[in-house]
Amino acid sequence: MYCLNVNNQDVFFEKDKSLLALLRDDLRLTSAKDGCGAGACGACSVLADGRKVLACAQKASKFLGKRILTVEGLQEREKEVYAHCFAEAGAVQCGFCIPGMVIAAKALLDKNAAPARSEVKAAIRGNICRCTGYQKIEDAILLAADFFRRSAPIPPSERDGSLNRRFKRVDAREKVLGIGLFADDLKLDGMLHAKALRSKYPRARVDSIDLSKALAHPDCVKILTAKDVPFNKVGHIVPDWDVMIDEGSCTRYIGDALALACSTAQESLDDILGLIEVGYTELPPVTSPADSLKADAPLIHSRGNVLSKEYLKRGDADAAIRNSKHVVTNKYRTPFNDHAFMEPECAVALPEGDGLLVYTGGQSVYDEQREIAEMLGIPQEKVHCHSMLVGGGFGGKEDMSVQHHAALMAWHVKAPVKVKFSRQESLLYHTKRHAMDMEFTTACDENGMLTAMKAVIIADTGAYASLGGPVLQRACTHAAGPYNYQNIDILGMAVYTNNVVGGAYRGFGVTQSCFATESNLNLLAEMAGISAWEIRYRNAIRPGQELPNGQIATSDCAMAECLEEVRKVFEDNKYAGIACGYKNSGKGIGIKDAGRVKISVEGGKLRIRTSAACMGQGIATVCTQMVCQETGVDPCLIFHERPDTLRTPDSGTSTASRQTLITGEAARRAASLLSEKLRQGLTLAELEGQEFYGEMIPITDPMGSSKPNPVSHVSYSYAAQVVLLDDSGKVEKVIAAYDVGTPVNIQSVEGQIEGGIIMGLGFALTEDYPVKGGYPQVQYKTLGLLRSTDAPPMKVILVQAPGEKLPFAFGAKGVGELCLIPTSPAIAHAYYRYDGKFRTRLPLAGTYYKK
Repeated sequence: MYCLNVNNQDVFFEKDKSLLALLRDDLRLTSAKDGCGAGACGACSVLADGRKVLACAQKASKFLGKRILTVEGLQEREKEVYAHCFAEAGAVQCGFCIPGMVIAAKALLDKNAAPARSEVKAAIRGNICRCTGYQKIEDAILLAADFFRRSAPIPPSERDGSLNRRFKRVDAREKVLGIGLFADDLKLDGMLHAKALRSKYPRARVDSIDLSKALAHPDCVKILTAKDVPFNKVGHIVPDWDVMIDEGSCTRYIGDALALACSTAQESLDDILGLIEVGYTELPPVTSPADSLKADAPLIHSRGNVLSKEYLKRGDADAAIRNSKHVVTNKYRTPFNDHAFMEPECAVALPEGDGLLVYTGGQSVYDEQREIAEMLGIPQEKVHCHSMLVGGGFGGKEDMSVQHHAALMAWHVKAPVKVKFSRQESLLYHTKRHAMDMEFTTACDENGMLTAMKAVIIADTGAYASLGGPVLQRACTHAAGPYNYQNIDILGMAVYTNNVVGGAYRGFGVTQSCFATESNLNLLAEMAGISAWEIRYRNAIRPGQELPNGQIATSDCAMAECLEEVRKVFEDNKYAGIACGYKNSGKGIGIKDAGRVKISVEGGKLRIRTSAACMGQGIATVCTQMVCQETGVDPCLIFHERPDTLRTPDSGTSTASRQTLITGEAARRAASLLSEKLRQGLTLAELEGQEFYGEMIPITDPMGSSKPNPVSHVSYSYAAQVVLLDDSGKVEKVIAAYDVGTPVNIQSVEGQIEGGIIMGLGFALTEDYPVKGGYPQVQYKTLGLLRSTDAPPMKVILVQAPGEKLPFAFGAKGVGELCLIPTSPAIAHAYYRYDGKFRTRLPLAGTYYKK
């Protein structure tokens, strides 16, 4: 029998286990999170005798005689200060890392009441945040230190929730204190655990699956195979992803599931899976698009190895290039890239009536409902999906990963089932940013005015479709950049291979093509004898001009103004790199898109109900402020519900930078109906039980439209970034000017941009996802994620066009993806000016970060 003091109480346990398992599973102290299981991310941080320790990587018995403190055990004054300061500074996005950050802050402030920023950076270096870029977390800790030193009172709750101001996120407190629940925080009576056996090879024929020894394991409840799945396919758009590979079929990547085991104990799952005997015939994998396109290549899917092809042509690019003064052609390559969201995938499913209730952490409860129902062959209304807090997504939680397996097993065993990825499983099996090979030709006249561009973009979409088609479309539609010229010729192909699956990832293909097109501009500027800033400013799209895709830029376009904001810093610094970018809001290109919000008056409060998922971007706060702006209602009287297929109307997937504009406008429309009642003098008490519904369905034109000026997207946001290097080649500062229309929430907009910049710097400089022969060569600690001490200072400048704003969502536009799109070409340009080497591959070689 062991005894440990936790939060000033003695606790006893018989079986030694990791300190994190003891805290979470036995004591139900869930503020400490299981982010990596290897002591690398810091989400599991707790204090042991005042010193920060990582609970996931050490046995509980190691801490006998020490006093363990979690966020739950903080004094009430400490809780109030940290909750206020982290919210006030905008330090909270997805929130999964934040309790660990609070622990790191307490360890520092208990010893140093007035730390410098550099000391704060050092204190949180062991804690990774994938959302914020660290700067606002540092601000929060410095603010908390000030509150503690002065014994300052906590300000009263805010009563004004209108737009374009500082306003605390509505979900900040529960995330700071660790009382908000993520899927893995659920522990239900009688809950079982399930896990899939994955393929040993990227490509192999499965000759036999013998379950007999595994079924004899005392903890084994049931093992399912493909034969137990009514419809053995899932897929966000194209249903081509096998739930499990059947005997006689071929695997397509190492993430393919062969069998699904259910156990009474999570710790025995690997033992059970190890007893399953699989007979394989190993086959040579197809590991590159070039090999996949060969005439003698094996078919990865029966319909062929090309998932999709896009061809965009406007004007006569060939003739324009022939007649141009300056022409540049280069080939570029960008790698696979892991989202590295802080929360590994987890889902819990259980029987509910004659159907299922599934607790998830994805990017759309309605997508999950649809795919699970199709897999089980039951009506959609029999599947009730409810979202818990989502610990980051960045596009990586749009596909089925664990949700369908939890639902399948719960359907068979008629009991609650949890399925959870370890960090390594998440790295190996979930979707990645598409690796792309690109050839770009760009031309200009003697004055640096762009005349034409041609591009070939080949995307490695891996084993399954996922979002490969739409990602390719965005890479193509944005490939010419935010500039005013019309001769384009772009061919794009998404090709199946036996590599890890390429899916949605923040930037959605534009990140890759922007790197290529912006890099070409720097060489054209040299040829034309003008600066890199000047060539962009001369060609920047302005209101009323025609984008390369034919769409007329609307009056809210502020690309030129963004460039004006960064001109001086670019021209004043020898090692400054510059790049521009733009990104659509909404699905666009004729695809059906809808935002839906219902506001119900219940118990004297407004309940905002929408399925729009929050992965950290803050849609709950956006909707709250939209309602406040429209109605003037006190934000303390508003509650935003979690996405739920029974309670919240379908507002589409949180993707395509769409929720602020599309769902935000739906919230405004619902609020306008409520506002009419309030203007009539009715009170909330008199409106009790009433509901107000708002819907936003933008109208756009499909790709290939015959219109001379098609509306491809309802809105675009624009940005210019400048990256500064010091004399050693280290990133010294990033200055970012962004046109996101009307800022909804100042802290959130700045935080999104700062977090995106750090993610973009990682993509450009340190992050990689090498795959050899179909086998990823990765571990969490070797991904190259930037830490607080790597993050440079960032200055965000919010720019608004002088013209009329869009008539939607009070003029607000999306920012979630644009924030990292210009970063990699800007840093590449900075290094070009630093050492004269023109780099065409990411991550950049021969830099301060990769010698």
